[in-house]
Amino acid sequence: MAADGKKPLVVIAGPTAVGKSELAAELARRIGGEVVSADSMQVYKYMDIGSAKVTREEMLGVPHHLIDVAEPTEEMDVARYAELAKAAVADIHSRGKVPVLCGGTGFYIQAVTRGIDFTEIEPDQAFRDEMAAFAERNGAEALHAKLREADPQAAEEIHPNNIRRVIRALEYYRMTGERISGHNAREREKESPYNLVYFFVDDDRAALYDRIDRRVDFMMEEGLADEVAYLRAMGLDRHCVSMQAIGYKEILAAMDGDYDMEEAVRIIKRESRHYAKRQETWFKREKDAIRLKRTDFGNDTFAILKEMLSVVEEKTGIKGKEVGNPNE
Repeated sequence: MAADGKKPLVVIAGPTAVGKSELAAELARRIGGEVVSADSMQVYKYMDIGSAKVTREEMLGVPHHLIDVAEPTEEMDVARYAELAKAAVADIHSRGKVPVLCGGTGFYIQAVTRGIDFTEIEPDQAFRDEMAAFAERNGAEALHAKLREADPQAAEEIHPNNIRRVIRALEYYRMTGERISGHNAREREKESPYNLVYFFVDDDRAALYDRIDRRVDFMMEEGLADEVAYLRAMGLDRHCVSMQAIGYKEILAAMDGDYDMEEAVRIIKRESRHYAKRQETWFKREKDAIRLKRTDFGNDTFAILKEMLSVVEEKTGIKGKEVGNPNE
């Protein structure tokens, strides 16, 4: 515990496919920690392959929280996530363990690390319904153009297909007269209620994009199309929040005859690369983040882990088990 009485919280953030889950499990195993997922899709049951959900073997015996906590028919928003995540962090602390918050959903991480209170945000359901109907008639890109006009910075951060978040940003602007990007920037400056150790794992752009492409190919080999077909048979379609995720909506579109499966794979890879770029932009602005670039460590996961352990000990006093080899 820090001198100011704050309890430790380790964050491992970064773009998709950079190797966060492996690092989180290994680090938690060595410092007596437990992992709290900060991934907006891994909260959903039955969505395993497309969300790159960590497997039982990959957990290395470390408890993982906030995975499979919602039905895919439900809508998980940041306020609900923050409530669940803060409760998980408090539970981990109560048992003398160290929470390791790991994921790529920047807004989810910010909601926990900055202690954002969502209770005062009142929804305007009529406006939300109006914007949803507009998107239904004119397409996601037309709705996103409204956001680009109102808040260019938010438009850079929010994908056009994330209709719910686009509407929320437009709603915030309409209700307050302030751009939500300005609000988010201000929230980033709030002092954390935790003794925060924030890692941002990154990679060279070309290497990251290659990892993304290979991951998508692996997902297809593992049966992503079958997973989507199963969810479709459950009654889920592209209107469900969970099915608007990259990988799921493209496969659904192929199944609906919009294009063939080969084109779906190409689009998934493209959209995943664009998403990774937006994630990098988000995390680079986090003032507390310690950037660890894979190429600076010779792309050696255990060299990165050794650096993480050193920083954690320096900032929290928690000495972890030394890194010798992957099998120790």
